[in-house]
Amino acid sequence: MADHSIVHSDDATDFMADYEGFGEMRGFTDELGSEQIAFTWRRMPPGTGGKGSYGHRHNEQEEIYFIISGNLAFKLGDEVVDVGPNTAVRVPAHVYRSVHNDGPDEAELIICSVKGDGGATEPDLAQDFWPD
Repeated sequence: MADHSIVHSDDATDFMADYEGFGEMRGFTDELGSEQIAFTWRRMPPGTGGKGSYGHRHNEQEEIYFIISGNLAFKLGDEVVDVGPNTAVRVPAHVYRSVHNDGPDEAELIICSVKGDGGATEPDLAQDFWPD
């Protein structure tokens, strides 16, 4: 058996599959058999993301977002920042966060973190975090 894993995006779980028009959010972690790292690729059409919705934070797990293309608005606590391509954003565990694509172009990003354990690393949600 090989010591490595290779997974195409078509074989990764799409967490947005039930949400028409919201793009894709493909989790590669389980499909790769990753033991330590959570790895997610997200494609966001214009007008999609966290506005009008919840934010989340973790008890122990920081996240790094890397914007591949497009421009995204991040709500980090009470601050909103615009972030463009080839830029990384590190968010500490305790900070509520959400991301939105105000458009006009599609955006792609990668999200990396320590792999969740189903306990302390699971998200704490804040409803109505980012009003429209």
